[in-house]
Amino acid sequence: MRLSVFASASVAAFVGFGGTLALIIAAAQALGATQAETASWVTALCLALAVSSAFLSWRYRMPVITAWSTPGLALIGASAGFTMPEAVGAFIVTAVAIILTGLIKPISALVSRIPASVASGMLAGILMSFVIGAAKTLPVDPVLVLPLVALFFIIRLFNPAMAVLTVLFAGIVFALAMNRVTELPAPELSTLTWISPVFHASAMIGLALPLYLVTMASQNLPGFAVLRASGYEPPTGACLQVTGLLSLLIAPFGAHTTNMAAISAALCAGPDAHPDAARRWMTGPAYGLCYLVFAIFGASLVALFAVLPVVLIVLIAGLALIAPFINAMVLALKVEDERLAAIVTFAVTASGITIGGIGSAFWALVAGLAVAALEHGKKTAGTSKQKQST
Repeated sequence: MRLSVFASASVAAFVGFGGTLALIIAAAQALGATQAETASWVTALCLALAVSSAFLSWRYRMPVITAWSTPGLALIGASAGFTMPEAVGAFIVTAVAIILTGLIKPISALVSRIPASVASGMLAGILMSFVIGAAKTLPVDPVLVLPLVALFFIIRLFNPAMAVLTVLFAGIVFALAMNRVTELPAPELSTLTWISPVFHASAMIGLALPLYLVTMASQNLPGFAVLRASGYEPPTGACLQVTGLLSLLIAPFGAHTTNMAAISAALCAGPDAHPDAARRWMTGPAYGLCYLVFAIFGASLVALFAVLPVVLIVLIAGLALIAPFINAMVLALKVEDERLAAIVTFAVTASGITIGGIGSAFWALVAGLAVAALEHGKKTAGTSKQKQST
């Protein structure tokens, strides 16, 4: 055991938690959640991450780090017309789908056949509204926003992972110094709030299916890739089963999906965490301990965010999603033959249209796959004619 193990795990936990907590607040507000339900959401997620990271790392002796689905939060926050009970029903269905993916290989093979350009186009369309939302905060409160934006880009030059976290702490300090916060909430211990699920067809198609797809494509697959790049061979089936089961258990308490981490895993799986690759698994329990602390004080943190200026929450959420947005756009346009399908998917998602009570993410997936199928058919037909002529 080395101090570097705790240092790496703590940085990963603080970056993952502090950098995206504003997204949970935004998603909860979009669903009309109460403060108690939002606190329960945060608490349940933190407990699930603590258990999954500690158990999987100990069981398989590798730094298996888990996180909540950041693209999933963006999807929820960008959705409209869903209630909290309907979202809980969608979370349950998503969790079951992830469990089945870990148990049945043909399902994971089917998901992997979805073109990365289409999945990335859908994700980019979801994230765009948050990035634009951050830009729109500038004329609303330039005195608060401008220094924070400048701080973000300056810190990002030296340490991209810490940029959002720095803006979060600086924003709280600025808001207090400028008297934008009238009264600080009293500290309180976290509690869990049961929310009975409602299984509505439009929520299953418009929320559960896109949430499952973005979680698999944008979180689980990159998470496994990070571990493989660090010299480990992660047990994909077991990881999906454990994270899916824990997602199923916490869903009635308002929490969405848990999954494999990518950025946090990179911080815990490298030589900076421990020079001996066989001992880096200890970052998992240390990371889990951090999230256990976050779970205890989750209600206080949500109460603090509730009294912060709305502009600050929107700004932090948008800044936190700039890097994922850039990555999604790069992947969407990477393959030249699939760019049209990617752009169609992106445009339909970003439009925010709702047809038959089903949101734009689903229709974007349908449109993107249809265009991709047409392009593939054209290419296949051209290849066949070329072979016949020769």
